[in-house]
Amino acid sequence: MIVGLLLCSVQISFGQDIFTAARENNTEEVKQLISQKIDLNQVNDRSFTPLTIAVYNDSKEVVKVLLEAGVDLEKQDAMGNTALIGAVFKKNLTLVNWLLESGADVNRRNSNDASPLIFAVTFGTTDIVGALLKAGADKTVKDNRGKTALDHAVLQDNKEMISLLQ
Repeated sequence: MIVGLLLCSVQISFGQDIFTAARENNTEEVKQLISQKIDLNQVNDRSFTPLTIAVYNDSKEVVKVLLEAGVDLEKQDAMGNTALIGAVFKKNLTLVNWLLESGADVNRRNSNDASPLIFAVTFGTTDIVGALLKAGADKTVKDNRGKTALDHAVLQDNKEMISLLQ
C-alpha cells in the first residue's frame, strides 16, 4: 500500500499529462505518453484536445508529433472549432499548412457555421486565405448570419481580400 502511494506520488511529481505537455511544447513527454498508448483524442474539461492545445500555444513540435501519430483532425471543441480553425485564429500559416497537408477538412464549420476561410478573412490574414483557397476552401459557405467570406471582406473594405475571393 505504501509503495503504491509512493509510486503514484513519483508519477504525479515527474510525469505530465498530455495537455500540459502539449501546452509546454514538451515533445519528449508527448512521445513517452504516445508510447504508453494514451488516448490522443481525449478532451479536457474545456473540450480541447491535445492537438488543439498545442495549436493555440504555438507548440509546433508537439503538433508535428501528434500529426505523425494520427490524431483526429476533425475533433471539435465546445464551440465547434477544430485545430485548423485554431491555427487560423492564431494566424499561424505553418500550422495551417501542416494541418491541411495532414488532411484537415478545409470546409469544416464551427457551431456558428463559420468556416476556416471566413475566420481567415475576418482576421485579415491574406496568406492564410490563399492557402485555404489553394486547398479547396468553398467561397460560397455562409455563416449563421448568412455572410460568405466575400461578404466579410466587403464589410471590412479589404480590397486585397475582395480580389482574392472574387
